[in-house]
Amino acid sequence: MSYSSLPVISIAELEKHKSSKSCYVTIGNRVYDITPFLSDHPGGEDLIIDYAGKDIAAILADEISHTHSEAAYEILDDYLIGLLPTETNRMPPSPPGTPLRGATPRAGSPSPLTGMSSEEELSIPTDISADYKKHKFLDLNRPLLMQVWSGGFSKEFYLQQVHRPRHYKGGESAPIFGNVLEPLSKTPWWVVPMVWLPCICYGVFEAHKGLPNYGVQAAFFSVGLALWTLIEYVLHRCLFHLDEKMPDNRVCITMHFLLHGVHHFLPMDKLRLVMPPTLFVVLATPFWHLAHFVFFWDWNVAVSVFCGGIFGYVCYDLTHYFLHHKSLPSYYKELKKYHLQHHFADYQKGFGVTSKIWDKVFGTELMYGGPAPLKEE
Repeated sequence: MSYSSLPVISIAELEKHKSSKSCYVTIGNRVYDITPFLSDHPGGEDLIIDYAGKDIAAILADEISHTHSEAAYEILDDYLIGLLPTETNRMPPSPPGTPLRGATPRAGSPSPLTGMSSEEELSIPTDISADYKKHKFLDLNRPLLMQVWSGGFSKEFYLQQVHRPRHYKGGESAPIFGNVLEPLSKTPWWVVPMVWLPCICYGVFEAHKGLPNYGVQAAFFSVGLALWTLIEYVLHRCLFHLDEKMPDNRVCITMHFLLHGVHHFLPMDKLRLVMPPTLFVVLATPFWHLAHFVFFWDWNVAVSVFCGGIFGYVCYDLTHYFLHHKSLPSYYKELKKYHLQHHFADYQKGFGVTSKIWDKVFGTELMYGGPAPLKEE
């Protein structure tokens, strides 16, 4: 659509589009319908809704909240639908292709590990055909699992590609199985508390019968909760990011993809951010036995500790989802920045999701200020 053919959108019409069902924003006299982008926004759709019907030039360039990169403006270009009347006392429109910013955003150099320079790039839709022709990796329009299994990829090539994020069209989920198993790979965030909180409550209730009081049980529950922060770090670093240490064969590569690779490949997929209950049962079973081995003297103590750990997991999975898709309070905004750096800058560091503490302890803390260097062998 040429500049001259863009329709004029009145202020009255703009005021009608200030909800999640239809959300318009402006920069100067340009009007953007960003409704399709709401679910893909790394800051969560609530943050955008706060500015529905308003000029967003200042907030895009605001250093306190977050200076947006060039990628954010590239995304906006796709949603330009019209112009406000020139008599509205707004800044005059500029020809298409000129910068849309109120201030020049800082743009870092692309990370050598991921090819990205900002979190906004995680939400730029991938040109599926062009991406497949260029990289000869995975076609997002076809079931991914069998492509990984039968692709004959070397470990080096697979790790390079799977950690270069893509974004599936329209915020939908790319097919993994392409058959009746497909629904099992998708888990809405609310399934996690719905399934596991009742189990935790039942475990706490049963364990309390053999403990002297709630204070004692709360202490052991807290031990499990604290232990979870370490387990979270170890699982993320030593299992999910086994990466270069895993054997170079298609069985291990396929397992890596299912466990965590698909999340780095498609980090903004809402339905593959939290763990399916069936997979969590498999991963949690060894910890059930470990809790009873360590706290062998009292079944009730072991169950209390285990329940504390499971509660920690629930907090982790919900935090992980919200870091990708929701606007959060100040403490979580810093965690969000930290975790998204793990995706677009350096996946070899920043393994803590609910806390940075173990990254600090074990020397894997992500430092901001530019893309991470390539890891030397």
